[in-house]
Amino acid sequence: MKAEGLLRSLLCVCTVLEQARRVYSVKHAVHWNNSNPRFLKDDYTVTAEMNDYLDIYCPHYDSRHPVELTESFVLYMVNREGYEGCYETQGAFKRWECNRPYAPFGPIKFSEKIQKFTPFSLGFEFRPGQEYYYISIPNADSVGECLKLRLSVCCRPTTVKPVTEVPKSQPRGGAPGPGGGDRTGGDPRKPPGSSSYTIHVSSLLLTSCLVLLLWP
Repeated sequence: MKAEGLLRSLLCVCTVLEQARRVYSVKHAVHWNNSNPRFLKDDYTVTAEMNDYLDIYCPHYDSRHPVELTESFVLYMVNREGYEGCYETQGAFKRWECNRPYAPFGPIKFSEKIQKFTPFSLGFEFRPGQEYYYISIPNADSVGECLKLRLSVCCRPTTVKPVTEVPKSQPRGGAPGPGGGDRTGGDPRKPPGSSSYTIHVSSLLLTSCLVLLLWP
């Protein structure tokens, strides 16, 4: 009976910690329009951790605002080349369309969860320590210019993987791609590698919980 009670208590603690981790994920809000001063310097960067959210708010206007002065565009995820030139490259991933400037219930919002795996076919999978690039291309009848955003996902793993020595006479594999093997090119849907605050539960915290539960 005592062991069963301890197991239930431990499961309860783990459940509470998991709920706390979810609650304290950050929602990074980006108001995507040409009047946002963050876009003026061409270096707008959002730094996020795994399980955070990137919330994109489309332009929204009062019904009295002239339609010819409204912004509408398509948002793409692109590689580094497309980001620097602010244009759609081959393999660019269409994310959302902002084309309802007079939406009745306020600005349209799109959310991107920063996560390693997604069950949705149109979702995106991220990797810690990588950067991702978004651009917007205005529609033909829209005002405004191409805007761009860099998303930096924290943090790159610090554990050094063991290196296996390979005889120099053995082939090294495929040749590097254009630009000396730059991994930022190609389809942005295939990231390199094998969405307040996020709480990281350390082994010390779990050990402390077990000690408290076992204390007579």
